[in-house]
Amino acid sequence: MKVALSEEHHSNKNALQQSAAVNFRRALTVGPTMILLTAIPLWLLLASSPVQPRDYPPARPIEGKSSGPKGTDTAAGAAVLMVREKKCDVFKGKWVFPDATAYYTNQTCHAISDQQNCMKFGRPDTEFLKWRWEPDGCELPPFNASEFMEMVRGKSIAFVGDSVARNHMQSLLCLLSSVEQPEDISLRYSTDYNFKRWYFPNHNLTLATFWAPFLVRSTDAHGGQTFNGVLSRHLDEPHPSWFSEIGAFHHVIISAGQWFFRPLVYYQNGQLLGCSACGWDNVTEVSRFRACQTAFRTTLKAIMGTKNREGGITFLRTFSPSHFENGEWNDGGSCTRTKPFTTDEKKLEGYDLEFYLAQMEEFLEAERRAREEGMKMRLLDTTRAMLLRPDGHPNRQCNWLKSKVAQADCVHWCLPGPIDTWNELLLYI
Repeated sequence: MKVALSEEHHSNKNALQQSAAVNFRRALTVGPTMILLTAIPLWLLLASSPVQPRDYPPARPIEGKSSGPKGTDTAAGAAVLMVREKKCDVFKGKWVFPDATAYYTNQTCHAISDQQNCMKFGRPDTEFLKWRWEPDGCELPPFNASEFMEMVRGKSIAFVGDSVARNHMQSLLCLLSSVEQPEDISLRYSTDYNFKRWYFPNHNLTLATFWAPFLVRSTDAHGGQTFNGVLSRHLDEPHPSWFSEIGAFHHVIISAGQWFFRPLVYYQNGQLLGCSACGWDNVTEVSRFRACQTAFRTTLKAIMGTKNREGGITFLRTFSPSHFENGEWNDGGSCTRTKPFTTDEKKLEGYDLEFYLAQMEEFLEAERRAREEGMKMRLLDTTRAMLLRPDGHPNRQCNWLKSKVAQADCVHWCLPGPIDTWNELLLYI
């Protein structure tokens, strides 16, 4: 059984007919949407992008090798703003080695947590910084911090999920720091490290993280909030840590997955539903993947029900795989590879596939409902790209809290590193 890490806590590891706003790839346009969701085998989701909205900008066809993010914001802006001739699924592709330069360093960005500051703590290799994500048949433009800042001027973005969501926000902070240095305003709202807020005054932009590793309300099964034993998850109740605040944010990025391998007890409508690996007698075993799907359903429904988010976009960022080899996090497992897998070497399967499909199924249904209600929902499918990056984790080059330096981190991502691609995709979609 795979087990994932999350900060100091180490966890055991879906209408109206299609509108002009959404265009499923040809392989998925055989019949009404509801038939697609129930009759077409789910493996088709893996053969092509599940959703290809028409208002996504078409990608620029490749003309020779990608130059990577070496150019200035001006050059990057030209790449983004030029007339593009072809659409493609930017979530499906491969990693290429154009000898690119990282967007930032641990010396130019001061928002990197020690747990992901791989270069500061002695990672000996740097080749993992030089790979670029190349979608099949087209090119993903480099991240343009100036353009992103103008697009979100006067807005606020919330990252809801576990510590990998915070990892994502810190990547965006570092990328945007080349335009304006943010102010840490966290203490105005909370003294808890898991709830961070940063403000860019010149652009009136706020980024925030809300730590809710299961998205729904969770407690220790025996009472309290220790998160050290069997946990209770109330599948029909959004976690109050983010639900009470989310109406104030224009854009919301939700994600989860790494904590779902813990021993868990599930409740719905106040009644015991069952558990996963809890060890309790006479309790129904519940699939952790279906429980994860229910948690996303509750979360997406709650977000769509919030007011005062006119024009706001909800993003679902898909499951982020871990890469432990030769053991798990607590018995010698590590991630020592120094280059990406090829698509032939690594396939989406097993528990990675199960989590991915559960989230995709829920996204497709929620996106349909959102269109009916005139709301915006986008997919940030990072799973297939990150599945191929075993080299992008801190491994043992990190400074774990409470001196847990002997345990490898093959869940979070180095900063800078391949996680910066998430924000290239975020800007693109």
